[in-house]
Amino acid sequence: MHNYLDLLARILISVLFLINGYFKIINYDVTIEWMESYNIAGYLLIPTIILEITAPILIIIGYKTKIAATLLGLFCLSTAFIFHLEFSNNMQVTSFLKNVALSGGFLFIMINGAKKFSFDEMRKK
Repeated sequence: MHNYLDLLARILISVLFLINGYFKIINYDVTIEWMESYNIAGYLLIPTIILEITAPILIIIGYKTKIAATLLGLFCLSTAFIFHLEFSNNMQVTSFLKNVALSGGFLFIMINGAKKFSFDEMRKK
């Protein structure tokens, strides 16, 4: 049962990033404007999209899981501290804490890796 729950957890934590990566693609210009309003260079949107699409897929299939989880965990922490520091706004506090919590979830994956239903596990055999 643990192996099924591990796979389900990897899917659940990854879906958010796949959807957000897709939204960044279809709202490319608006996203660049938003990033630049925080003094973040617009050209960083392309690596962001690549990370938000590629890393979740790797986590779901369980390939290079620890590396992908590390990258997404660091991404979540950096976005929390770049975009969600307006603590007078309850939505920003919630977004900040969501990103910190996601980093904690990715830390679990980073420590434990993927279980039975993964390419990482198949490579061990």
